[in-house]
Amino acid sequence: MSLQVEKLEKNMAKLTVEVPAEEFDKALTAAYNKNKGRFNIPGFRKGKAPQAMIEKMYGAGVLYEDAVNEALDATYAGAAEESGLDIVSRPEISIVQVEKGQNLIYTATVAVKPDVTLGEYKGIEVTKASAEVTEEDIAAELKRVQEQNSRLVSVEDRAVEDGDQTVVDFEGFVDGKTFEGGKGEDYPLTIGSHSFIDTFEEQLIGKKIGEACEVNVTFPNEYHATDLAGKPAMFKVTVKEIKKKELPELTDEFASEVSEFETLEEYKNDIKVKLAEKKEKEAATENEDNVVQKIVENSTMEIPEPMIESQVNNMVNDYARRMQSQGLSLDQYMKFTGMTIESLKDQMKPQALKRIQTRLVLEAVAKAENITVADEAVEKEIAGMAEAYQMEADQVKEYLGESGINQMKEDLAVQEAVDFLVAEAKLV
Repeated sequence: MSLQVEKLEKNMAKLTVEVPAEEFDKALTAAYNKNKGRFNIPGFRKGKAPQAMIEKMYGAGVLYEDAVNEALDATYAGAAEESGLDIVSRPEISIVQVEKGQNLIYTATVAVKPDVTLGEYKGIEVTKASAEVTEEDIAAELKRVQEQNSRLVSVEDRAVEDGDQTVVDFEGFVDGKTFEGGKGEDYPLTIGSHSFIDTFEEQLIGKKIGEACEVNVTFPNEYHATDLAGKPAMFKVTVKEIKKKELPELTDEFASEVSEFETLEEYKNDIKVKLAEKKEKEAATENEDNVVQKIVENSTMEIPEPMIESQVNNMVNDYARRMQSQGLSLDQYMKFTGMTIESLKDQMKPQALKRIQTRLVLEAVAKAENITVADEAVEKEIAGMAEAYQMEADQVKEYLGESGINQMKEDLAVQEAVDFLVAEAKLV
């Protein structure tokens, strides 16, 4: 195999790989062995026809696609390593020459990890995040616990109010005609939940039990049912039940029922302590984010588009896995929200860019400050993983492999870079 490397603009590069004819012929043989069972050649039992007969019958290029894939699998990783480039995207492959008995030539266009020019990064001045616990914070937490312990009470002597839980019948019309999915009976609807489109819920405020009314809305332009997207609709709605939340009173009895404390005052003091711990952590995270973000803004780098695309794809895959863990496929989520994969990727792109920029800057700081991770820190991290997964430390090491442990070292160095920058920053 021979390799030529050409640097392109915007941190892109092109690898031209030439695979010797004899190696490509071996790939053709492998492709033949893989596919021979699917060819029917007169005079031969299925799967027994010689390679030359198959090529004569179906054309010389009948096996090229699989043979090229075989050759790519066998050569690209080695070519990428030999190039010495820090490749950060999947290759875009283009076949230059493919012919039996000739060298296979292909190009792989890849994104290369960009260089970072650090701006000012020591002594950065940022506004210190507040960790103060206010009376409003304590009241909000008490209200949340009240909500958790509330009960629903039927209401018959007043009209619908915001926050009520109702039961309704409805039937929708577009251009005077009913449509699929537009009818419901005994449908539970919380006013203010925004689970229905547009201003549907708000228009039920003031309506009484048994009162029929008309609700006029417009379907969003990106609605998943394309035949309804952007169209005005009228719903005939009848409110059948109204229920309101009744919150328990804030008394000593309430405190003893929802906590380990006998009095409301003791319970409020405990809430204050726990909120203080939570706010300290949140403030520390906010301070880190603000310091790092300012340093990213002070730095310059040119991020290749395929690097961003690769990060976006990783984020979509992670999102799909989280959805799956909740029993929902990504396709189902798209239907419910009216989104598409393209719109989800567009939504994630700014965050993907920010993640890339942040990581590159922190790696550059770690390099500039000669931040290295001690073996003891790696062993401690592995021990923590072993305890979490109930495994032996050696099992964790085997599972991670050399590349995984190296990645761990890089991650720990990046975190040390964050700690260094925050320690150097001026929080005012």
